[in-house]
Amino acid sequence: MLGYGERREGGRSTLSIEFFLAGSLALYFIGLYCLVTKKNLIKLIIGIEIIVNAADLNFIAFAAYRVQGFTDPLAQSFVIISIGVSSCVIAVGLAIAIYAYRRYKTLDVSELKELKW
Repeated sequence: MLGYGERREGGRSTLSIEFFLAGSLALYFIGLYCLVTKKNLIKLIIGIEIIVNAADLNFIAFAAYRVQGFTDPLAQSFVIISIGVSSCVIAVGLAIAIYAYRRYKTLDVSELKELKW
């Protein structure tokens, strides 16, 4: 017996694409909420990472459901590269955050904006 939103494919049941898109949309709005409401630099970096993960999930969902029973390996390659690049960007962002905290003793973005270089 299949549950709500499941479909039978080649002897196994899979979830429909709407579940993955809903999860991706939820992650996107959580990341956007972090970017809009938080003032801590680390929390802003985490919000950016959540948005990138939402985009990756969305990309994989569309690639998996484009052709029945076939997942596009090119899309998986793009997502793996995206994960690697976003990890490097997050590492640089965290390095900048650590430098800002050591130098100015704060991670509040509104206070860091007022500083003159």
